[in-house]
This record gives sequence, structure tokens and C-alpha cells, in this order.
Amino acid sequence: MAKVNWKPGNMIYPLPAALISCGATPAEYNLITVSWLGTLCTDPPMCYISVRPGRHSSAILKRTGEFVINLTTKQMAEVTDWCGVKSGRDFDKFSECGLTPLPATVVNCPIVAESPISIECKVVEVKELGTHDMFIANVVNIVADDQYIDPLSGAMSLELAGLMAYSHGNYYEMGKKIGKFGWSVMKEKTKRRLR
Repeated sequence: MAKVNWKPGNMIYPLPAALISCGATPAEYNLITVSWLGTLCTDPPMCYISVRPGRHSSAILKRTGEFVINLTTKQMAEVTDWCGVKSGRDFDKFSECGLTPLPATVVNCPIVAESPISIECKVVEVKELGTHDMFIANVVNIVADDQYIDPLSGAMSLELAGLMAYSHGNYYEMGKKIGKFGWSVMKEKTKRRLR
């Protein structure tokens, strides 16, 4: 097997395919599909999304300083893609997609009722980086469907949700679990097979 050099670009895949909800009033509620997003810090909990400045949502995000990251599932695949290629200037995306806006707990924009996890965020900084602006935010609340929370342990079981990922222009349903953090060192008799 040979290795080849490839032109520089974004090849960090897979990524979540998330619906970002924004807007302070029902008249301006909007959804934008974003995969350029991620975790920045645990304490305080922080994340980011990157949005092209020309997108309809960009001006809303800059003005309100709030958004919600709504994780998506395989059942939401078509509407997630549609919200990424159509503009909120031309469509009421909630209405067009049959999605339900619900009031968030802390921020003033809506969550998506059909999403298994909605992450409420308040922007602390906007960095202009070229083709995209990075919205760095504090996570101020998480709304989770109780069907994914174990009532005894309180642990989240998101693998049951059928979460969707984005990889190099394609959408995928997340596959089966192959391990958990620290499992390689939990048992001395577990042998790594990397040969």
C-alpha cells in the first residue's frame, strides 16, 4: 500500500450533520445545516460552528448571539440536506420541512422538537477566518429526549438514536459501537490487535 500527498483541505471526517436553529422571533426563525462544528472546551463547556458570511443565518447569528445545535438522525436525513441547500431568505424551513420549533430553556431561539439532543449556545466571539466565520460559544443548556436516558444510571445512550454523520459530501447513519473511552486499558487480559 502506498501513501500519496493530497492537496490541503478539510479531510477531518466524519462530522455531525447538525441543524442549527436561530432567530429571536417566530418570524425570523431559521435552520441551517452545518457540519463545520465541534467541541472546544469541557470546563466551561464550549463549542463552535462555522458559517459562510453570505448565508442568511449569519446575520441573524451575529445580531442575536445565540443558536442551538440540533443533532440529526437517519429519519431527519432528507430535511437536514434540504435545509443546507435552500435559503431561509426564500423559505420558512420549519414549515417546509414539517419540523417543530419549541422554546429553548435558556436562549431565545427555538430548538427542533424532532432532534434527540439540542445544545443551547451563547456566542462569546466571532472569528473571521476566510470563507467562514467561526462562532465560538458557551454551552448554556442541553435538551435531551428522555427516551435516550437510562432512568437508573442517568447515562445517555445516544447510540440508540440513529445519529447522522457527514463525510466528504455524503450522509451516514452512525454504526455499531466498537469500544468506549479507556476500554483498551480496562482489563489487563485485553490485548490490542494492531498487527
